[in-house]
Amino acid sequence: MTRAKPEDDEYWTRSKLKAFTFDDEDDKFSQLKESKRAVNSIFDEDDDDDEDDVERVNWSGEPVGSISWSVKETASSGHSGSEQGFPKIDTTPSLSKRGSGYSLSSLFKAKSKSGGFQSFSESFSDTSIRTYAPELRKPKSDAKDFVSDLNPEETVRRMRKGRGYSLEKFRSLQDKLLLLDEAVALYDGNVITAVLIYLKKSLNKEILWRELMPRDVALRHYLHYLKEMGEQKLLLELLRALGRTEDMALMQYKEHLNIKDEGKRKDFLKSCISLPFSQDDATHVQDHYTLLERQIIIEASDKNADGEIFKRFPRKASILNMPIITTLYYSCFYHYGEPEGTYSSPANIRKTFRISEKQYILTALGARAKLKLWFDVDSLFNTKNWLGYTKKKSPIGFHRVVDILQKNNAPISVLQEYVNLIDDTELKLSTALKYKCHDIVINTYRDMKDRQQLAAYGGKLERDSPEYRKMQAILNNGQIKWKN
Repeated sequence: MTRAKPEDDEYWTRSKLKAFTFDDEDDKFSQLKESKRAVNSIFDEDDDDDEDDVERVNWSGEPVGSISWSVKETASSGHSGSEQGFPKIDTTPSLSKRGSGYSLSSLFKAKSKSGGFQSFSESFSDTSIRTYAPELRKPKSDAKDFVSDLNPEETVRRMRKGRGYSLEKFRSLQDKLLLLDEAVALYDGNVITAVLIYLKKSLNKEILWRELMPRDVALRHYLHYLKEMGEQKLLLELLRALGRTEDMALMQYKEHLNIKDEGKRKDFLKSCISLPFSQDDATHVQDHYTLLERQIIIEASDKNADGEIFKRFPRKASILNMPIITTLYYSCFYHYGEPEGTYSSPANIRKTFRISEKQYILTALGARAKLKLWFDVDSLFNTKNWLGYTKKKSPIGFHRVVDILQKNNAPISVLQEYVNLIDDTELKLSTALKYKCHDIVINTYRDMKDRQQLAAYGGKLERDSPEYRKMQAILNNGQIKWKN
C-alpha cells in the first residue's frame, strides 16, 4: 500500500472537514428540531417528534412555511441578517399593580390535533388598558445560537431576545426557582409567564404554589394566566390555598352569568349565600337571590295577565334578570296601589331592598307621569303637618320634578304648580322661562319690581292673550314702586 502524500494528509486534516457521526451536535436539522421542542415546551401539549410537522410562525400566529422552507431561508440568509427582537413593551408598570397587564391571548396559541392553530380570547377583562404580549418566537437555526450549558440568567436573556433556549435542562427545584427569579428580575411579563408554564408542567402543584407565595410578582402573573386560560377549578384551589376566600367566593358567584335557565340560576344563587363573602358582598348576593325569586313570581303572574293596564300598555319585555330599579319602575307602572303584602307591590319592593326615598320618588314619578296620572304624582309629594294642613315636599328638588313632568308632556297647569314650589327665585325664573310658564314669569318680575324686564317679556306674548293683558295691568299699576 502506497503512503499518502503530505498534501493529502493536510487536506484530510483541515479543520473545515469533520468526521461523520450519527449524533453530530452541529447538524442544523437536528438543531431545528431542538428549537421546535424548546418552543413547544411553553405549550400544554405532548412533544411531537414528527419532522414534517414543524412550522414557522409569524407575528400574527399564522403558519408561513414548512420545515424545508425554514431551512432554505436559514441557509440563504447565513449570518448576515441582524437578530430580530421583541417589539418594545414597557413591562414595569404591570408589576406594581395588583395584576398583570399582559394579554396572554397573543402569547399562547394551542396547536390542535388537526395541525391548525387556535387562539384564545384577544382581551383580558380585568385590565382597563388593552395591551398585547408578543409571542416568544421560534429561535433561529444558527448553530451559534444553541448552547446547552446556559445558566438561568443567560437563558432568560436569550428568551427575551428570541434566541434559542431550552428549559428542559433545568431539572432540580433549585435551578427552576433560580430561573423564575431571573425572569422576574428581568421585568418581562412574557418571559415570566413562559417560565411559569414550564414550572406548572414540571412541578407538583402544591410545591409550585408554596414557592409562589413569597414571590408576589410571579404569583400575580400565574393567577392571571390561570384566569385567562379558563382553568377555573385550579384557580379556585389556589385562591383557597392562599387564604383569599373572598376572591374565591366572588369567582364562584360570577358563574351565575353562564346559567341561562332562571330556575337553575336561582338555585345556584341560593347556594352562593353560604360562601365566605365580605359583609357588603354577602348582602348583595342575598338581594340578588331574593330579587330573582320575586321576578320569577311576578313574571309567571303577569305573563298572561289581561287587566286594563296591560291592554293599554302591553309589556315590551320580560322582567326576569332586570336590575332592581327597573323592577321598581315596572311595579310602579303595572302594580301601583297594591297592598304591601304582595310581592309585586312597589311598597313591598321598596322595603325589601331598602330603596331610599329619593330613588323611590324619582322612579315612581317617572312611571306615573308616563301614564299621565297627575293625581298619583301629587300624592307622592303631599304631606300633612301636625295641624293637619297638606303641604308638598320633595327630597329631589322641585326643579327636577318639573323636568320629569315636562318630558312626559304634562299640561301647563301642572307644570306651573310645581314651578311655583321652587324656593330659589332665580332658579324659579329660569325654569319658568325655559318652559314658557308666562304667569310665573310675570309674577316673578312683578315681585322683583323689575319694570324693564317685564316690559321686554311682553314682546314674547301674543296680543290680547290673558297673559298679555295681565302684564299690561301690572305695568299700569301706580301703586307698585319699580326699581327701574
